[in-house]
Amino acid sequence: MARETLLLVEKCSHCFSWYDIASGERLHSLPLPDFPHEFVTDAAQRYAYVGHYGVETSGHTGAGGHSLLQIDIRSPKLVRSIDLSPFNRIHGLQMDQHDRLYALSEAQSTLLVLDQPDTDTAARRAVPSGGIKSHLFALTRDGQTAYCMNLLSHTVTKVKPWDPLFAPLACHPGQKPEGYCLSADEQTLFVSNRWSNTLCAIDTLSMTVQRSAPSRDDVTRIYRAADGRLFTSNYGDRSLSVVDPNHLGEVAYLPLGGRCIAMSMHPTQALAFVSLDSDRVAVLDTAELKVLRYIATQKEPDVSMVVML
Repeated sequence: MARETLLLVEKCSHCFSWYDIASGERLHSLPLPDFPHEFVTDAAQRYAYVGHYGVETSGHTGAGGHSLLQIDIRSPKLVRSIDLSPFNRIHGLQMDQHDRLYALSEAQSTLLVLDQPDTDTAARRAVPSGGIKSHLFALTRDGQTAYCMNLLSHTVTKVKPWDPLFAPLACHPGQKPEGYCLSADEQTLFVSNRWSNTLCAIDTLSMTVQRSAPSRDDVTRIYRAADGRLFTSNYGDRSLSVVDPNHLGEVAYLPLGGRCIAMSMHPTQALAFVSLDSDRVAVLDTAELKVLRYIATQKEPDVSMVVML
């Protein structure tokens, strides 16, 4: 019988793991090259693709990794490593509705596209991000537009991966923009600015900041719940905030007792899985804003996803 399983990158244990959500039991761990970070899955949830970032955080120096790691979710096994050289520090990853894979090279500030990631042996196209130290990006469902978070140029840039003549369009939302979330209609991009301690809403057509509001200390990521509420992870404050998307004001607050590294939403229930730097994942009731229990993990749990296996 199929059971709910949490896929989880454990970046300082250098592995990809499977956890039974009901019991919290770790079912498998697959060793990977040092410091894997982000991952995505295809629509059928057959494969996971993990970016080999290769250094611990964006603040660490070094060349980092230059590969995508293709994992068979059900085996479980590492199918192959896709060499993306000379593009390195592979971090932000997204897949569009056509199962095309997009990978962001932070070191080269370049967005790469694999049309058929299950068989492609290299990127089929690449476009410059138009910024410096491009860490994460938002992607429209059709894959036609991406919005890059550029940590060192302090910009958010709009790029068109399928239009080689499109010049990146930039805006300056604040200092060190990192977190992102598109609205359901993709007309608004919400961004968190870590050094400014602000949140902002950007009109995606004009790439202008429409509104801005103060955040808690070192706001890192933004996530959108099914009901439209925004959740922000406040790294410096060791907390989560619930934010109204209309005015960006905080409407609820939850101290976590640890830094939130990443968060994923349950696909059908009012639950979220919050990866903490205390080496555990908090199972969060998003309706009541309370932690139901914890899943003990290995070192530095990061990005997660719920699948049925």
